[in-house]
Amino acid sequence: MIAADTNLMVRILVDDPGQPEQVTIARMLASEAKQIFVAQIVAVEVVWVLQSAYKLDKLAIVQLLEHLLHNSAFTLQAEDHFLAALILFKKYNCDFSDCLIATESQSANCTLITFDKKLSRLPGVKLAKPNG
Repeated sequence: MIAADTNLMVRILVDDPGQPEQVTIARMLASEAKQIFVAQIVAVEVVWVLQSAYKLDKLAIVQLLEHLLHNSAFTLQAEDHFLAALILFKKYNCDFSDCLIATESQSANCTLITFDKKLSRLPGVKLAKPNG
């Protein structure tokens, strides 16, 4: 098993016409390793790159995240948290990173407090307000 950073994961997942050599190398390494560990921070960064650099819409990103979840070649760090965050991401208008933060907070039996109104709509998350 190898661990992939964000750049390698993006090249495995996306046919980048600007980086054909990197795509080939990344996919060859993945094929040879047969198993790829994906850290949570890498999953978060992959989503950010897919949105910002590749301009993929939410549906395409959800499909790629589901591919990571269901393809046995990928071992996800805290897979249960990844799945819970993916469910929130599909249901709510929040960033995947925020969904993962909410999931991690709940798993630690904490209420997540935020100034982000969109994030505050997630279960177990509260909008920061002054007391009284």
